[in-house]
Amino acid sequence: MDLTKWTVLSLLDNKFLRNLKMAVIFGNMGSEVIMVTTDDDVYAMGCNSSGCLGLGDTTSALQPRKIESLCKKKIKGLAYGSGLHLLAFSDSGELYTWGYNTYSQLGNGNTNHTLSPSLVGGVLAGKTVIQVGCGNHHCLALTNEGEVFAWGQNNGGQCGSGTTTGQSVPRRVTSGIGGHKVVAIACGQLTSMALLDDGDLYGWGYNGNGELGIGNNNNQHNPVRVSNLNKVFVTQIVCGFAHCLALTDQGEIYAWGANSYGQLGTGYKTHHLSPVIVNSELGKAVEIAACHLSHISAAMFHDGKIFMWGHCRGHSIFSPSLTPYTHLDEVFACYSTPAVTWRTLQFRARQDTPLAETLRLAFNDENTGDLCFKVAGNSIWVHKAILRIRCQYYRAMFQHNTWAEADQETVEIEQFSYPVYYCFLKYLYTDEVDLPVDEALGLLDLANAYCETELKSRCQHLIRQSVNTENVAVLFATGLKYEAQDLEEYCLRFAVHHLTAVVQTETFSKLEEATMKHFISRVARMGAFRY
Repeated sequence: MDLTKWTVLSLLDNKFLRNLKMAVIFGNMGSEVIMVTTDDDVYAMGCNSSGCLGLGDTTSALQPRKIESLCKKKIKGLAYGSGLHLLAFSDSGELYTWGYNTYSQLGNGNTNHTLSPSLVGGVLAGKTVIQVGCGNHHCLALTNEGEVFAWGQNNGGQCGSGTTTGQSVPRRVTSGIGGHKVVAIACGQLTSMALLDDGDLYGWGYNGNGELGIGNNNNQHNPVRVSNLNKVFVTQIVCGFAHCLALTDQGEIYAWGANSYGQLGTGYKTHHLSPVIVNSELGKAVEIAACHLSHISAAMFHDGKIFMWGHCRGHSIFSPSLTPYTHLDEVFACYSTPAVTWRTLQFRARQDTPLAETLRLAFNDENTGDLCFKVAGNSIWVHKAILRIRCQYYRAMFQHNTWAEADQETVEIEQFSYPVYYCFLKYLYTDEVDLPVDEALGLLDLANAYCETELKSRCQHLIRQSVNTENVAVLFATGLKYEAQDLEEYCLRFAVHHLTAVVQTETFSKLEEATMKHFISRVARMGAFRY
């Protein structure tokens, strides 16, 4: 998946992104991220509301900062709440929490916000946590023994304790599911769900929109079995803000709860108090997705196609709509409001070299190159096939025998300097322009001669960085010579504000008469002599 589709990750360089093992993106704007690298280091970046980044302070971070207390702890999974509280569990099953804590959602027995991750003890001491979930201000933890523990806000009964009293520390949920093994958990904003190993599904908490799927809208303070699913075997459960999706072993999708945005995929916006099947004509589904912070739903089907429905970037989509994506996570990166992850992103390290890196390494490689350019005594090795694909000038050179260079293994270049030609050839391999500003005019000359429109535009942008009162006149003349309109306009705008100094420079006095008249006429039309 292209990780730069997540806005907060687009700030990071490719080297850092390639070293990621997992990440979770959260926050009311999707502007916070916790990342774990293949080196088992944990980093945070973003706005840091309520100290949710776990850095020991509330300072925002535009670049990754280490969460020292989690590094080398072999973090295996993460979850986040709406109040910007975070949970992380390790490979050994230890649970850490930090961030907002007004409702004791950190499970530490108090309501003090915590700026750094702290280990949750109590009844979880000695337990092995294998999954965590967060709602608005409550949390669930699942152990390897199939036990469910809950804590935090409990105004709708979402802690499953039989009351609505808040729970300041983890407490095992026993009613209804105590004698069974739970294999998966999920949280809506104010609801909790548990999937048993026999395929049965239980829910508890707030039920004003029918999000528990029990046929009514009464809150439940203890787990109750979801109705209408008696004859199916559920294999996956996910929760949205106020709706739920369930996937069966037959690839059927059931949905229930709020439907104002079409998040149930029924084709209309009526809420459903009991599970209803989502369009069966799409075939067998293999995975479903929803997030407690949004009203969007998504599913991948057996043919690899991904559909989405619900609240998609301000639009209400009432029936499953085909997307161009190959990962469910991309739906949430591009269409969820906010753009947050519905699960912990997991990355598999590539065993091969990415195409872009392969091309970069191939540039100026004497062992694989089949053509050598000689520039001022320096050799630059390239591949004719790459040049033919990337450049019209070289395409014509190698496809027509009338060019003397067509069959040569070494081509002498005298028109351009070595730095300029090296930069140009590297650009064909990498799309990068890496050249000192004082060489940019030479590259612009080459781009113009070789009809490289995009490179010409990049050169103009580079040259603009060097514009001053001493050279603006000659750079304007250069723009005219090469029909570089962006450079022309920039030089004129600069000159309008510094005209007195510009017209007194030697470079201005040496302009050709026609160019000077054109320059004066243009700046006059832009208001240089208004006062």
